[in-house]
Amino acid sequence: MRQTVALIATGYLVDLVHGAASQAYTWKNVVTGGGGGFTPGIVFNPSAQGVAYARTDIGGAYRLNSDDTWTPLMDWANNSNWHDWGIDAIATDPIDTDRVYVAVGMYTNDWDPNDGSILRSTDQGDTWAETKLPFKVGGNMPGRGVGERLAVDPNDNSILYFGARSGHGLWKSTDYGETWSNVTAFTWTGTYIQDASSTYTSDPVGIAWVTFDSTSGSSGSATPRIFVGVVDTGESVFVSEDAGETWAWVSGEPMYGFLPHKGILSPSEHTLYISYANGAGPYDGTNGTVHKYNITSGVWTDISPTSLADTYYGYGGLAVDLQVPGTIMVAALNCWWPDELIFRSLDSGATWSPIWAWNGYPSIDYYYTYDISNAPWLQDDTSTDQFPVRVGWMVEALAIDPFDSNHWLYGTGETIYGSHDLLKWDTSHNVTVQSLAVGIEEMAVLGLITPPGGPALLSAVGDDCGFYHTSLTTAPSQYFHTPTYSSTNGIDYAGNKPANIVRSGSSDTDPTLALSSNFGSTWYADYAATSSTPTGQVAYSADADTILLSTSSGVLRSQNSATLATVASLPASAIIASDKANNTFFYAASGATFYLSTDTAATFTATTTLGASTTVNALRAHPSAAGDIWASTDTGLFHSTDSGNSFTQIGSGCTEGWSFGFGKPASDDAYPVLFGFFTIDGVTGLYKTEDEGVNWQMISDSSYGFGAASANIVNGDLATYGRVFVGTNGRGIFYGDASGTVPSATATATATAAASSTVKVGSSSSTASSSSTVGSSTSTAGVTTSKSTTLSTTTKGTSSSATTSTTTGSTATGTSTAYGQCGGSGYTGPTACPSGYTCTYENAFYSQCEYAT
Repeated sequence: MRQTVALIATGYLVDLVHGAASQAYTWKNVVTGGGGGFTPGIVFNPSAQGVAYARTDIGGAYRLNSDDTWTPLMDWANNSNWHDWGIDAIATDPIDTDRVYVAVGMYTNDWDPNDGSILRSTDQGDTWAETKLPFKVGGNMPGRGVGERLAVDPNDNSILYFGARSGHGLWKSTDYGETWSNVTAFTWTGTYIQDASSTYTSDPVGIAWVTFDSTSGSSGSATPRIFVGVVDTGESVFVSEDAGETWAWVSGEPMYGFLPHKGILSPSEHTLYISYANGAGPYDGTNGTVHKYNITSGVWTDISPTSLADTYYGYGGLAVDLQVPGTIMVAALNCWWPDELIFRSLDSGATWSPIWAWNGYPSIDYYYTYDISNAPWLQDDTSTDQFPVRVGWMVEALAIDPFDSNHWLYGTGETIYGSHDLLKWDTSHNVTVQSLAVGIEEMAVLGLITPPGGPALLSAVGDDCGFYHTSLTTAPSQYFHTPTYSSTNGIDYAGNKPANIVRSGSSDTDPTLALSSNFGSTWYADYAATSSTPTGQVAYSADADTILLSTSSGVLRSQNSATLATVASLPASAIIASDKANNTFFYAASGATFYLSTDTAATFTATTTLGASTTVNALRAHPSAAGDIWASTDTGLFHSTDSGNSFTQIGSGCTEGWSFGFGKPASDDAYPVLFGFFTIDGVTGLYKTEDEGVNWQMISDSSYGFGAASANIVNGDLATYGRVFVGTNGRGIFYGDASGTVPSATATATATAAASSTVKVGSSSSTASSSSTVGSSTSTAGVTTSKSTTLSTTTKGTSSSATTSTTTGSTATGTSTAYGQCGGSGYTGPTACPSGYTCTYENAFYSQCEYAT
């Protein structure tokens, strides 16, 4: 049992599992207001008004609020379960409308060593219970916009079906998702692969969707008729008439070689509508159809808005209006030029009206009003494009509120659009397209800086360029432009002249380096680079005269805007930093080797190795003291005060470190606060230290885990004491402010001493603990396969009071947990597995305790 002791009077919690104390922090998202990433699925509950969910590919799931904002549901995901932010399917229960289910997992290739899970909630996603699956789930894999491949039986909600990827077929649960078994009678697993040239695109997309015919059954009994769409170019739509006992192809399905993306039932019409495309998406698809299948007559009808001969896009998003039978909508999967197309029909697809139409090229009639007041940056106000893209792209999510025919939502590759005046489409033919993604912060963040005297924050962002944040609570008016990059990969400021900023990003037409002399408010291209110059991390000399750029093709240098030249003395992809006070000093690291330049990055000399490290993850220079440099590595944290000629490894149990940064010190004579992701005494999280690593405080908690430690970007605020910024891979940017006092050195020492003691709890020995996190409770459930495999169920999420869980030691001679790590290069934890589990090799870096079948 976990022992929890809350020291309420002093404002902090001491964690007796490890030597670091915990300090309470309040966390909020830096507001961008527009999402910033792909939303592949939106589902409304058909029985409870106002209940709706959105799923993202790398940022978890969200619940819709009554004011059109969204609540994130998976901010608890941390370094051990970061893959839970990949959502491959979502299902809302039409009977017990507080129940919701998600299929989680990021990748089905070796990028993610973890098997997937089904998470289930009985409180609309506030807390979750988990059942591990015996295969991977791919929330960020090709075809992630098809679906939904997870569905609840509308007549007996204890029954669920899940269509897997990778040839694993159809799965069924009869106990509200707690255990699962393979439906062996369903033999079509989906053989289509997007592209055989890489492990990412060569995995079969599998089953696309499961749709129950609610009209075929009665309340309390399993629904007899179930349709399943499979991602195959031949026979791809199948049906069971006996509640899943037997299955058959739906005779007469049209054979165009297309893949069924969506299968949506219109109950009152007794009709199944299906959108098809010749690609799995979300980026491809150059042809397709929309068909309807009359369940009573068995007749298929092509109702495509555009003829095959005239189509240059497939179809993805599909919706029916449950209030008005025969009203349907469909979206082009990708109509890349001149803009995305969405069509609406009031007569079951006999005729359609588009959201825009040509009126004699190049004239276009726009049948919508565009409103991006929630996120003005969604349009570049400097753009000279003849046809600005506003409706969007990658539209796989399209939904009409089942209780309100005026309310619609659709997901794009960048935001969620919709409005509350959809019926105007049918009268004045002028509907509102409004960005309605407030609360969804899905960006992948690649850099964060807070130059002294500048704005609240500057961010470098994948796919969305980056932002000058004048406010943390108001959406930016624009992203970086002139030049505009699809992604900004690196950003830095000059220590002695902090108004001078450099950034590196990708562009087809502009130089890949940009400069600013006003803290990033405006930019101009640096013609030291060209549009073909590789992009990467950048370091700016203290006096703003020299740029160092590290790329996978080599490390490049430019002084006084001269053409970039290769730095022969550094290996490609070296980690780099500039001294913030001494203009001539630059630093670099690769492998275990540290390099120093004293001639403004013209040449580098290897000075030392960083202990037993094999990888340096980040270098950071003191914001004002020359020669003071820190390095985080795969073995811990190192500090030098002589420009990297020698280093001291920080003790205090720090065994690994990733991104970190400096914040304003507590007083003028104090050392800057250091924030970062570290492993301290075996526990990985976000920490801070105010005394150069002597004492640590964990500031992440059970509600805010920030996903994968290695994927995050951390920097402190040099203007606000205690404030830290965390850029995540899929949940945007968080900022945290202390809400509890800093634990004293005595309290930390007490925690360290207590961590070494072992207490008896029940019949087994466990380490007593107390932390600022709410513990997870553990119960036993399972996944049933043909071999009777049983897997564990874990409760996730937070509650208002502490709950208990079983813990084990993390020493090399201890025992790991079920599905816990038990081996891998650089791993120092327990290698033994619990009874019934075997340590199974996944890759060179990861072995896991798998159930011994």
